[in-house]
Amino acid sequence: MKLTKYEHSCFTLEKDGKMLVVDPGSWTTDFDSPNNVVAVVVTHEHMDHFDEEKLQDIVSKNPNAAIYGPSDVIAKISELPGNSVAADDEVKIEGFKLKFVGGTHATIHKDFHPQFQNVGVIINDTVYHPGDSLALPNRPIKVLSLPVIAPWEKVSESVDFLMAIKPEFAFPTHDAMLSELGFGLYDRWHSMASEKIGTTYKRLKGHDTIDI
Repeated sequence: MKLTKYEHSCFTLEKDGKMLVVDPGSWTTDFDSPNNVVAVVVTHEHMDHFDEEKLQDIVSKNPNAAIYGPSDVIAKISELPGNSVAADDEVKIEGFKLKFVGGTHATIHKDFHPQFQNVGVIINDTVYHPGDSLALPNRPIKVLSLPVIAPWEKVSESVDFLMAIKPEFAFPTHDAMLSELGFGLYDRWHSMASEKIGTTYKRLKGHDTIDI
């Protein structure tokens, strides 16, 4: 598989000419849908992960593409080919196996941020993307999409999350709030943790690709 990173929390996986798109939200300005998309995963309803216009564009170019997300996301896109999923669901589509985990968005503030759905996804037993959650996958993971900065997360929590999973490779996501100076600081913390657990940590910039 080939993984390509886009801005913030969006990335794609391509296998045998077929593409899976993950979290193409409104904060991802550098993604333009190709015509080989077979599925899209939207982890939750926040705009930085979920953009209805982007989904409409993907489906217009890929009429057979299926969209997977929690029920509150799917309810917002009733005119698109949406499929509601929850934790422990499994889906197989065009060479991709999707295992959904978690179920709940991390708490931002108990008084001002209601609890709502979030589904992390394990792709082909290899790549784990948690969305806005630090739910553990409870299985070995080769590649971790690591959320590094958010209103719901401290750097110590993202470091502990990384060290608990011990992936072979980790790359930072959920990073649009960081400046270049901020990237240096967060990269340093996560690089130190990665060295301790034998993980390769690398920041992927827009359109960078890796083979998995």
